[in-house]
Amino acid sequence: MAAKIVRGEYYHATVKDRPGEGYRLLAELASSGVNLLAFSAVPVGQDQTQLVLFPADQAKFLKAVESAGITVTGPHHALLIRGDDKLGSITEIHRKLFDARINVYASSGVTAECGRFGYVVYVKDQDFEAALNILGA
Repeated sequence: MAAKIVRGEYYHATVKDRPGEGYRLLAELASSGVNLLAFSAVPVGQDQTQLVLFPADQAKFLKAVESAGITVTGPHHALLIRGDDKLGSITEIHRKLFDARINVYASSGVTAECGRFGYVVYVKDQDFEAALNILGA
């Protein structure tokens, strides 16, 4: 099966870098019925962490964070890619973007024992639509 590439909309929330902050946000979203397609946490400075959240339903997500008093920024765009895990899968994605002179400025991926992979690719806003087209999304 070829990789499935879709437009991903994500939001950031910046929290204090201390135990339980990510859990509190994730628990609040789960209790509100918010499904996340992807999530990551990255340190930003000495005492803060940026949570990156890709909600399946943006309206439900925005309602949940508003009612919880959580400040988010976004939406921003990224490519969400899923496919069968085989040698070179990610290489081919990067080759197509390289051939089109589109810079990948960040990415993150994971494989699963069931033989599948998930991958998030971030490109500049001005390159986003071209990246979608190049990759056949």
